[in-house]
Amino acid sequence: MQIDDQPNSSKKGLKLNSSQRLYAVISSVLVVAFVLLFYAFPGYSPQGKADGPVEITFADNISQAHQEVIDLFNKEHKGKIRVVPVNLPFSRFSTDDRKELLVRYFRSKSDRIDVFSVDPIWVPRFARWGLSLGNYVTSDEIDSISAYASKPCYIDGNLIAAPLYVDVAVMFYRKDLVRRLPDAAVWTDRIKRSLTWQEMIALESKLGARPEPLFVFQGDDYEGLICSYTEILANLGSQIMEHGTPQLDTPQAEEALQFLVDLVNKYHVSPEQVTGLREDNSYEYYLRHNGLFLRGWPGFARDKKLKKEFPERYSECAVAPLPHLGGTRPAYVFGGWDLMISKFSQKVPEAAEFVRFLLSKKAQEIMYEAGGYLPSNEYVYSDSSFVKKHPELLFYRGLFKDGIYRPFSEKYTSISDVLSYYLNLALRRELTPKVALEKATAAIDSGSILIK
Repeated sequence: MQIDDQPNSSKKGLKLNSSQRLYAVISSVLVVAFVLLFYAFPGYSPQGKADGPVEITFADNISQAHQEVIDLFNKEHKGKIRVVPVNLPFSRFSTDDRKELLVRYFRSKSDRIDVFSVDPIWVPRFARWGLSLGNYVTSDEIDSISAYASKPCYIDGNLIAAPLYVDVAVMFYRKDLVRRLPDAAVWTDRIKRSLTWQEMIALESKLGARPEPLFVFQGDDYEGLICSYTEILANLGSQIMEHGTPQLDTPQAEEALQFLVDLVNKYHVSPEQVTGLREDNSYEYYLRHNGLFLRGWPGFARDKKLKKEFPERYSECAVAPLPHLGGTRPAYVFGGWDLMISKFSQKVPEAAEFVRFLLSKKAQEIMYEAGGYLPSNEYVYSDSSFVKKHPELLFYRGLFKDGIYRPFSEKYTSISDVLSYYLNLALRRELTPKVALEKATAAIDSGSILIK
């Protein structure tokens, strides 16, 4: 995929409640596309076979790692249970598309989906369509789940979801490019301990004008931009929401956004192209344009497509903690995907058996080795032989103590849609940070919706 070097100038818009009809039409089209996916998999029968295994459906971005654990489960339960994957690839459905698609689908009360995955921040919104897992997962299995990963899975003390894997935001850097810096050994040490933003800005000034980007991050109008904003806010001792209410009119909220704007437009630490980048194309942009630092997620370290396309540059990439503001504690946003069982499923025992399998140490190790998905099962991290093979796991595990969550609120996803839109306008210098946050607050308060 060729990346356009110019920032994407085509923007979405906020529509007031009078546009609900258009919104419903767009969402319905997504649902129709989703339903059609069920017929794209050979061997899937809506009713199943009377004398065959019980078929359950699993809706997720089905990677090679996902398929490996599905195949293993089907092999071990041959003749009894068969999992049929329903692939929602990120290349076809953005995270926001996937969220709205699932919302509209479950409102139809269909029983065609048995197990599905959600972003941890969606759990409060999807709780109404999910079963409590407490009756289906043993206490030992619950104890095996990392407390860092399981926190978003509880609603009023009930285990509504279970973490398939956990993610934590990190920075990647080019070892070969760092070696060319004056005092390379000093810079390497600082990078491994978490650079301060002030140090990165000073480095950009020291290097002077050059075509290669220093720091690439995801600045498009979507949840990835919210993650970066959340981390800067945390450095400043603040957050997007408090007690379920947005906190966008504070000095810290404006300061955090101004800082992101300045990274692009004042300090030129990041190129203006980041305003149109999301995960996949930011990774490619970083490698194609010989960037030094990249904000990303652990999956970048095992991306076979990038490894094949940019073998020399990719092989020089190493992982480090994200930068932080000097004098503050580092903060790394948690990500990942959680599993839920549909309350409309007619095959709950079989669906629960599959969820329990995905939480097992065996399945979690396969997911990591095949796809780089960080385990949510604590026993993986305490297995000395496995960690010896994958010592980087201890690095990731060490970041968890400074991990932060985005807000847990049923309203958060709609607030995030609005906020990311205005944050992006500020990055593009179409609005000042102050005005962007004022408009975001007004839109949220009015109940405006966003057509994306």
